[in-house]
Amino acid sequence: MYYCYWLCRSKARTCPTWNLSAVYTAGSETRSPIASISIYLPTNATTMNNHNLVKNYYFILLLFILPIPIACDEGESPDKGTQIYSADVVKEWLDVQTSMLYLPTGNPFGFNPSRYMAYCGVALYESVVPGMPAYQTLSRQLTSMPDMPVAEPGTDYHWPASAHAALATMTKHFFSTTPVYNGDAVTALENMLNEQYRTEVGDVIFDRSVAFGTEVANRIFEWSKSDKVAWPTSYTVPTGDGIWHSDTGAAPANPYWGYTRTMVAGSLDNTASAPLPYSTDPTSTYYKNMYEVYEVSKNLTHEQKLIARYFNDANPGYPAGAHYISILKQVIEQFNPTLDKAALTYAQTGITLFDASVGSFKTKYEHWKERPFSFIRSVIIPEANPAWKSFLPTPEFPDFPSNHAIFSSSVGYVLASLYGNNVSFTDASYEGVMFDLGNGPENLGSRHYNSFDAMTNEISMSRLYGGIHYRYSCDEGIKQGTSIATKIGATIKFLK
Repeated sequence: MYYCYWLCRSKARTCPTWNLSAVYTAGSETRSPIASISIYLPTNATTMNNHNLVKNYYFILLLFILPIPIACDEGESPDKGTQIYSADVVKEWLDVQTSMLYLPTGNPFGFNPSRYMAYCGVALYESVVPGMPAYQTLSRQLTSMPDMPVAEPGTDYHWPASAHAALATMTKHFFSTTPVYNGDAVTALENMLNEQYRTEVGDVIFDRSVAFGTEVANRIFEWSKSDKVAWPTSYTVPTGDGIWHSDTGAAPANPYWGYTRTMVAGSLDNTASAPLPYSTDPTSTYYKNMYEVYEVSKNLTHEQKLIARYFNDANPGYPAGAHYISILKQVIEQFNPTLDKAALTYAQTGITLFDASVGSFKTKYEHWKERPFSFIRSVIIPEANPAWKSFLPTPEFPDFPSNHAIFSSSVGYVLASLYGNNVSFTDASYEGVMFDLGNGPENLGSRHYNSFDAMTNEISMSRLYGGIHYRYSCDEGIKQGTSIATKIGATIKFLK
């Protein structure tokens, strides 16, 4: 739509009159003037002899022209940038997603939650980036990402409706194939926001916006289908001292995840540390790391047990990285960014977490390092009966490096870069969840932090308290996750 202004001089010579009119046009339709004013200039001002006076009148004309309020017909609105809208639509869809990701028991998702977060985040960002003039598409920046649809020039879009369509489509694509899919909740939210946005902007703008967001999401989902094509079909478990074995006899979990296509080419290059060399010498770093796990396990405080359980994320919980989607939701709720920054937050944290998860498993299955229970039982206290047992159940994959350390540090790095590190943040993912830590059921509550670094460190240390990682795995995991996040931040250009 356009607003056309013009000035017309009257034929009266003694006191010339200038009329300012404005006409509203939409498409090919031109409507009657919606504003008109008249300005009278003294005769001597038209002689052009008094240049200062003429300039003053030109300035007065501009003052009249610029502030004219233009009212649009109901259901129409001029194109507005993404930054003027709230992130309510993102909060609503994250609420639906996290309600499906939280489970009383089991894990039907595998390690896909980081994939969900990454592809949903990219779809959200691409659905609104045309309304962010300083930002650009990630197409041809992310690995094998297809071209995105182009917003029609000179036409209006309602960016919350576009974001809504993208997140609705991605939620249905990813979650509808799982046994926990809540189709009623998805349909209810979709219908509610459809009605709200259609009422706000009218059929034409709403339909155009929804079509754009839906097309973005469909292209992103098709792209996601090819990220596991490089997975091998078999693996070989090495043998020798310090090599992983299962505590239950189960097969190793997710041995191929490290072959998954990363979002950012080269994001894992030179990011992983070398593992500690195996040693039974009590003076060695390896032995000392394992012995610390044993010593801590004998004197766990209530707070250490609480921290370990809080981030175990299983039975009940947000399994396999889904806790970070809950954290994302709470960051957006607590910091309340506008839609543009919420989309940037979702995309950047999702991309980084996904690549970090690939990097972690890639390193795990390159080295196949044993878990603490194996060394403690065979070297530190081989005579113990019953055999030593960790506070948390040991996951069915190798130790080094710690997933929790890599995941939390990668996400924490991105959040600190967007919102500042030394800020207050509360993770209430398990507020109201009752669990028995040894003295009867209690509320797991909330975790409060004064920085994202503090959050990262607590999540990382939760695995040592749980008896399932030694300190070196946690410390080097933080380094690896931070290195991956740093590399992605330096590679991907969101700004033009």
